[in-house]
Amino acid sequence: MSLLTSLIQASTRFQQAMDSRQAPAANPDGEKPAATKQPEAAGSPGDDRFTPSGQSELDPGSLKARKLPLGQYKQTVAQDLSFVRETLRHKLAEYNLHPATALSVGKGENGNAVVEGKLPEELRERIEMDLNNNRGFREAFSRLSVSEPTLHFMDNALKLNQAYGVNNSLLDSLLSDNQQFNGLQDVIHRYDSLKRNANSGQPDFGNSVQRYAFNLNTRA
Repeated sequence: MSLLTSLIQASTRFQQAMDSRQAPAANPDGEKPAATKQPEAAGSPGDDRFTPSGQSELDPGSLKARKLPLGQYKQTVAQDLSFVRETLRHKLAEYNLHPATALSVGKGENGNAVVEGKLPEELRERIEMDLNNNRGFREAFSRLSVSEPTLHFMDNALKLNQAYGVNNSLLDSLLSDNQQFNGLQDVIHRYDSLKRNANSGQPDFGNSVQRYAFNLNTRA
């Protein structure tokens, strides 16, 4: 083999070697191969499908609370609210007091209605006496003094549960697994019993243990 032939063959092998190294960089159509996208980990910032754990959906207490007919409870309590409010408005009109006069009616230690407000003492005492002599008012106010705080507590607990998935153990303790025993009066009775024992190591009720008062023309 001549020297020239040897050089040609060596040059050919070198060119083939260079071509084989450049081949992966381009496909037959002259385009670069698409980069393989690595899958994102579940729950990563770029994963729009990430959702919080569904554990609260399976929580028995949470399911019990969501079955409460809160709308029916509110309608029942609204009847007493309306009656008490209208009775107080009529009393203001009866004694020629301004319709916007602020009144607060609470329960005294003997269970009678106690009226407070910016009005002459003589008129305050007369209104207070009239209310205590009004059997319909006394009964409606007595029911309201336990039903409205209970409804307020349940409403707030359910809103927190739905908005943030916060499960309220106190609300769960008030509810029966049998929905037939979760009527408004059933729940009110359990809630009132727990409130009465709040000073004996029962769960903390916060402001709910304060004495109830109905406020007219003023914020509670």
